[in-house]
Amino acid sequence: MTLEAIAREIRAHRGCGFEPCETCTRLVPGEGPPTARVVVVGEAPGAREDATGRPFVGPAGKLLDVLLAEAGLAREAVFITNVVKARPPGNRDPRADEVAHHRPWLEAQLAVIEPELVVPLGRHALRHFAPEARIGEVHGTRVGERLFPLYHPAAALHDPRLRETLLADARALGAALA
Repeated sequence: MTLEAIAREIRAHRGCGFEPCETCTRLVPGEGPPTARVVVVGEAPGAREDATGRPFVGPAGKLLDVLLAEAGLAREAVFITNVVKARPPGNRDPRADEVAHHRPWLEAQLAVIEPELVVPLGRHALRHFAPEARIGEVHGTRVGERLFPLYHPAAALHDPRLRETLLADARALGAALA
């Protein structure tokens, strides 16, 4: 299966009964090259992503672009997606059954790309890959063979004191890839 085939399947998905899939404007499969060394994984699309069908295009996405540049990566060179491909109503956290419903798509994307590093953004995305890990303890470090968790960029928008930590962690990501 190709990334484009997975994306077509995600975009066409409806009628499953899961609230995010039924109430979203668009499902957001993600974007980037199938040869990406890095896959960035957020929790779920926000309002702007739901409206455009593209991942990380709001304020958190702008900060993500800065972080990628700090790591020596161009946005076009990484694959950016979410654990859940549909925006939960009211921007609530996705429920465990909703995450499980969307999991096969993320796993299929990772199987196609075979990235060197997977970068979960924030505790919710990290939980998908390393349920016992705590973002406050592992951010900016390699976890296992291919995880490199970062705080979610939105966290720095809510607490500007985290911006310097995120920038330092992004530089560490760049060093891990060197």
